[in-house]
Amino acid sequence: MYLTKLIIRNAFRHRLRTSLTVLGIVIAVLAFGLLQTVVGAWYVGVEASSSTRLVTRNAISLVFSLPLTYEQRIRQVEGVRIVSRANWFGGVYIDKRNFFPQFAIDAEPYFQLYPEFRVPPEQLKAFVLDRKGCIVGRKLTQIYGWKLGDSIPLRGTIFPGNWEFVVRGIYEGADAKTDESQFFFHWTFLNETMKQTAPRRANQVGIYLLGIANADAAAETSRRIDATFRNSLAETLTETEKAFQLGFVSMTEAIVVAIRIVSFVIIVIIMAVMANTMAMSARERMREYATLKALGFGPAFVRTLVFGESLLIAGIGGAIGILATLPVVHTFGTVMVKLFPVFQVSAATLALQVGAALVVGTVAAIVPGWRAGRVPVAEGLRAIG
Repeated sequence: MYLTKLIIRNAFRHRLRTSLTVLGIVIAVLAFGLLQTVVGAWYVGVEASSSTRLVTRNAISLVFSLPLTYEQRIRQVEGVRIVSRANWFGGVYIDKRNFFPQFAIDAEPYFQLYPEFRVPPEQLKAFVLDRKGCIVGRKLTQIYGWKLGDSIPLRGTIFPGNWEFVVRGIYEGADAKTDESQFFFHWTFLNETMKQTAPRRANQVGIYLLGIANADAAAETSRRIDATFRNSLAETLTETEKAFQLGFVSMTEAIVVAIRIVSFVIIVIIMAVMANTMAMSARERMREYATLKALGFGPAFVRTLVFGESLLIAGIGGAIGILATLPVVHTFGTVMVKLFPVFQVSAATLALQVGAALVVGTVAAIVPGWRAGRVPVAEGLRAIG
């Protein structure tokens, strides 16, 4: 109890210096948490991937499509349970700044593959029956004010023309990590329109989404599918959904790495600031430490005072920084919802923040603590604080 009181009194002896140090730690821990959350948002698609879903695309590039005739042959491959189609649409809603993912899908098998997209049964039925119907994510309805029955105009870019869709369903995510900002409509509607306006582009599928019975057989099933279309005009590349998502992340890997580096550089900088603060505090108290040693307290007691003070200051700053992270991330996520549809602090990020605060407090006290424990009594008593 006496040791605790002494540590607290030492920590707040110079209140201005301590307050500024705590403020620096708060900002550092907050910035660290925010940047780590940004990195986590980049990988949200990877984390949401299922081990029982595969993606089959053109082996050359996603830019090139696959023939519709491949679907039946894929269904016959051993291990394949469900097959659905999807095409990236890339339409513009009113303004180019209004970006959200848009996919033409094969409705019923698609939502069987993605049970995390929860659509009320009556809405799903209404969507299936309406060739111009669409299903939108809950976040899109919050951003644009859409509701059931609304007409949504999109200006085609990849598929030119003015397209009209009617909101027949609104899906919600199974959990907070599910992307609720996507727009789905019928692949058959897209294909019928292409037959009329651009026949050469009809009966073409962007990717095939596959459900398999056994996740352990994913590699073997992928090989079987690709072997089926080897030496054809459109060879395939089949991979797990996770590998497919990582392919997109790898395109911006340099940005992700830079953000990670910056987040840790911030911690190193505040560690140096904290170390300077503890060095100043220890230098000012050399006479006190020498007096304690003259009274019979050992080097371990003196070092405990230094480490305790450092950890207390870092702990207070870290706790405030962690508490501040939650509302800041919520506000940032609300503002940047179009760029980061899923933006929330993970348990891993909170653990990293706690660890960062403890490391800062510990490392900053190593040198001052070591010097305080080794100071000779006579030399310490002569020191001018």
